[in-house]
Amino acid sequence: MGTLEVRRSAIPGGPVSAAAARPVWDPAQYLRHAGHRTRPFTDLLARVPGLPGDPPRIADLGCGAGNVTALLAGRWPAARITGYDNSPEMLDKARADHEGPTGGGGRLDFAHADVRTWTPEEPYDLIVSNATLQWVPGHMERFRDWTDGLVPGGVLAFQVPGNFGAPSHTLMRDLASSPRWRDRLSGVLRHEDAVLPPEGYLDRLAALGCAVDAWETTYVHLLTGQDPVLDWVKGTGLRPVLTALDDDPAAREEFLAEYRAALREAYPATAHGTPFRFRRVFAVAVREA
Repeated sequence: MGTLEVRRSAIPGGPVSAAAARPVWDPAQYLRHAGHRTRPFTDLLARVPGLPGDPPRIADLGCGAGNVTALLAGRWPAARITGYDNSPEMLDKARADHEGPTGGGGRLDFAHADVRTWTPEEPYDLIVSNATLQWVPGHMERFRDWTDGLVPGGVLAFQVPGNFGAPSHTLMRDLASSPRWRDRLSGVLRHEDAVLPPEGYLDRLAALGCAVDAWETTYVHLLTGQDPVLDWVKGTGLRPVLTALDDDPAAREEFLAEYRAALREAYPATAHGTPFRFRRVFAVAVREA
């Protein structure tokens, strides 16, 4: 999961553009659905082949709270692994819970970096990213720098949400662009072109000389509790709105009330819980050996 820092509008209560406000992250809120959020990463790792380095050097771009970064040490226990993020809140959580030597003689550490500008300063066997690149406009233009930073036979692997056309996002965008909210929330939310389809990533990475495995999966998460879809998006997609309205609690609660009502209609609860369809897009690219 990736994070971006926040910069506020100089005018309290004034319009907040995408350039002026980036989400502040809440590790506890994000981790409330850690089980469901971790599954796509484990599915991604299952398709990553053996790495050339012994021990391998690994970078996790947008490591968030470090809970999935720690899974890398389970797969490659001797590896030297660095999780990169630029949310102080997430990095503090990751360091407190996961930093240090690993059971196989490797090491797991975390460092501040912005995925939009990060470039490998040493050769890597694996550069991996979990639910981060959707926050990086034009992220496909970074692929050359990242694949150039791989050793021969090294791997670039990532997964991104592909559900920007789902009700959870369309309802959010529709509400944010309504007359009541558009002056304050214009440009804050991402759109359907935030990520490419699998064939788009395949084409971009194959053009860089990589062998590419690209696919998509739609999960149906069964969520429990009251308003569980709202609770889910509070940890991720809704963060830009919550950040933009953070200095106006009344407006924030008004937005949440409208959005909550729309989500209840779009995602009705059943006797077993609330089904939540979530499409994700995956790519594993191996640099030519």
